[in-house]
Amino acid sequence: MPPQSDLSAGPRDAGLRLDVFLARNVRVLTRSRLKGLIDSGRVSVNGRAAKPGQKLKTGDNVKMEWDEDARPGLRPELMPLEVLFADEHLAVIVKPSGLVVHPGAGHRSGTLASGLLARFPGIESVGAEERPGIVHRLDKETSGVMVVARSEEACFALQRMFRNRKVRKTYLGLVWGRMKRPEGKLDRAIGRSLRGGAAFAVQGRKPREALTLYKVLRVFKEHSLLQIRPVTGRTHQIRVHFAAAGHPLAGDTRYGRRRGDKAFPRLFLHAWRLEFPHPVTGREMEFSAPLPVELEEALGLLGSGEGA
Repeated sequence: MPPQSDLSAGPRDAGLRLDVFLARNVRVLTRSRLKGLIDSGRVSVNGRAAKPGQKLKTGDNVKMEWDEDARPGLRPELMPLEVLFADEHLAVIVKPSGLVVHPGAGHRSGTLASGLLARFPGIESVGAEERPGIVHRLDKETSGVMVVARSEEACFALQRMFRNRKVRKTYLGLVWGRMKRPEGKLDRAIGRSLRGGAAFAVQGRKPREALTLYKVLRVFKEHSLLQIRPVTGRTHQIRVHFAAAGHPLAGDTRYGRRRGDKAFPRLFLHAWRLEFPHPVTGREMEFSAPLPVELEEALGLLGSGEGA
């Protein structure tokens, strides 16, 4: 006989949508799987088939059955994660370079998503399937500060803040050459590269507006260390914008195309600071992470440089 759940809606559940109620109470199944069970008629409220958006009342009896193979494919994996802050609604962590944020083509395990499941049990019901708690991302090669949602309330609020540009992200990046101005902006639209693949370009398909602000912090013989703030959040935005401007990021094997990049151990881009209001309390929050050791060492090899 397939597994079953027999649940009762309490006073705190009154007014909740059925799919939200199940996501909070049936943690062994993903949100998309729960919706599929509702749509297939395998979930009933007070003995009658229900819809995902049905609002519950105190005392409603919810029954559901599912197959054993319906358990999610994403599995918890223990991994070292530096946690800067955590409460019941969110966590702020430092992602190391080389770690993929969530499963995708060629990366089914060993992702940050699996590490979060192990570190914060219960987060599996927050957010999209196989992306528990993920409200933004960093490229595999990029290190730095990330915020993760631990409650549905925080998840919705953080996603809205990112869409409305209420989250201030500041990066440190090393680029080739010297910028013409000590500070400025790059605002060319970005779309999928016409060459295909996973690359992006300023003259790509279906371009979308993109705005990147920068300030020169230090100048070296062949490089400049910049403080970078992406106002919009397009995929590979910082890398594409600076490459198109003739100043690709050091160590960027996709957009750099510079033989000298072999001297760098990895892409020189680090999410240095993250500022945002707490999604539930509204309290202003600010977190930062210093450059990783390998980037500090690479910077040291360039010499002392000059101030901007």
